[in-house]
Amino acid sequence: MAKKNINEMSFLDHLEDLRWLLVRSTIAVVLMAIATYFISDYLFDTIIFGPTRPTFFTYVYFCELSHTLGFADSICVTEMPFIIQNTQMEGQVNVFIWICMLFGFILSFPYILWEVWKFISPALYKNEKKNAKVFIFFSSLLFFLGVIFGYFVVIPMSVNFVATFTVSETVINQFTLDSYIGMVKTSVIASGLFFELPIIIYFLTKLGLVTPDFLRNYRKYAIVIVLIVAAIVTPPDVVSQTIVAIPMLLIYEASIFLSVLVMKKEKELELKK
Repeated sequence: MAKKNINEMSFLDHLEDLRWLLVRSTIAVVLMAIATYFISDYLFDTIIFGPTRPTFFTYVYFCELSHTLGFADSICVTEMPFIIQNTQMEGQVNVFIWICMLFGFILSFPYILWEVWKFISPALYKNEKKNAKVFIFFSSLLFFLGVIFGYFVVIPMSVNFVATFTVSETVINQFTLDSYIGMVKTSVIASGLFFELPIIIYFLTKLGLVTPDFLRNYRKYAIVIVLIVAAIVTPPDVVSQTIVAIPMLLIYEASIFLSVLVMKKEKELELKK
């Protein structure tokens, strides 16, 4: 049956399309999650628990960078004074499933974007519909960059901070498996979605909900929030906080620049009418 024009579609028709979007996206995530099962040993031993070892790439690189810049060894990680323990009967089973689903979501993200694009494309102009590949490419790229940033920067900084912070030498850090995996999931997904900010701003600007002036006016608040986040997830030194804060601020500035381009293009289209 031919697909209805968007003007002919009822609210229930839209809900039906949305339902199938969610169904197909869920199937894609599950299939990719099943695929990760076959590399689960590498996934957990090398990737998930990599940041718990002093030999992790980020710790080694930051240590070498501190020497190059002439700083002390304050950000060099030589040990991780904590253990990770499982305290629930089904704890490791649940973690195994959720991590596979997490990586299933990450790997299937481009397909999910394609489904989202098909859902919103009927409401777009003909020239905008041609940008599907561009939208999916840049959205996926930003998401994967955010995931990489979360894994190689946010997670190791957070792990190092909580591992070395202590209120007393009497207290021994014994983190639960759930708390560690929860931190990994939150850091990776939150970073990936934060890097989608320019794409979100693009659509909000086209809808007239956001303007460059609005973003500029709230820039000072954004800077404060970014610095607070950087201070929370990093050790108390300037180098670490700067490394975390700069990419986040650049993303915000890129969002302003993109909003300016969208507004300029919209005004040009209005003048041609």
